[in-house]
Amino acid sequence: MSASTESRAVPRSDVLRGIMFMLLQALLFAGMDALVKLASERHPTGQIVFFRNLFALLPLSFFIRQAGGIAVLRTRRLGQHVIRSIGGLASMVAGFLAYSFMPLADAMAIGISGPIFLTALSVPLLGEQVGWRRWAAVLAGFVGILIITRPGSGVFGITALLPLTGAVFYAVAMVQIRKLSSTEPPACIVFYFTMVSMLLGAASLPWQWVTPTPLTLIYLISIGLVGGIAQMVMTHAFRLAPVSVVGPFDYTGLIFGAAFGYAIWRQVPDGFVWLGAAVIIASGIYILHRETVRRRERG
Repeated sequence: MSASTESRAVPRSDVLRGIMFMLLQALLFAGMDALVKLASERHPTGQIVFFRNLFALLPLSFFIRQAGGIAVLRTRRLGQHVIRSIGGLASMVAGFLAYSFMPLADAMAIGISGPIFLTALSVPLLGEQVGWRRWAAVLAGFVGILIITRPGSGVFGITALLPLTGAVFYAVAMVQIRKLSSTEPPACIVFYFTMVSMLLGAASLPWQWVTPTPLTLIYLISIGLVGGIAQMVMTHAFRLAPVSVVGPFDYTGLIFGAAFGYAIWRQVPDGFVWLGAAVIIASGIYILHRETVRRRERG
């Protein structure tokens, strides 16, 4: 989001619509994660990744048409698209594996630490200047992760590394998106990520294929459709209102995830998960606030 977009006057109706779209995408992504957990009871991660991206192409085709058609897919930065896609795919695989081994809300609570790692990685990878306030928020976010995982307590064990790895690769992918965004439209970035992820997921099928039942086929198709629609809804939310306004509402996905976890598996996150998640969310919102202030100072 550019500084001009952050600082321009936005109609109140657009702000409210942006917030509603952001809440909707949080609900959709949480629903997709619940479907992934259901599908993982029978299907390997590579197969789920393949279906996730194959059927995401359907809603993505409408996104591309609205953005200007096939012309928006032309690029001279294919190598950077591949790097971004590999980072995003690694995050997706780690996240999907986490959902298969951990309670849904617990995995999501660790996964929301992605913006914390993004701020830390923006210094060596983007050359950005990060002041002491944001570094303090980064450290607070890591404290939140420690509260959830409680190293040495035996609560989560090695599986806690899965969503944490996913968060790190999410940050790597976001760094590449920041680099690409100077010349590439969002539809182009999403398209190449989806195609690369689908092809790499397809490469695993000869070794991991499990024939779906009618029910799990519905899960697999729905994962792709819901994920693709959620991506479009999120993009529309950012078009309607500044990221500093709608961004914090993305964290409501944790509440939706906890609701799905309880409704389907009767899983209830303990107090440490909620406390750690609250610390991570607070640090993430503060980092977003400081980045917005810095953009306004520069713009």
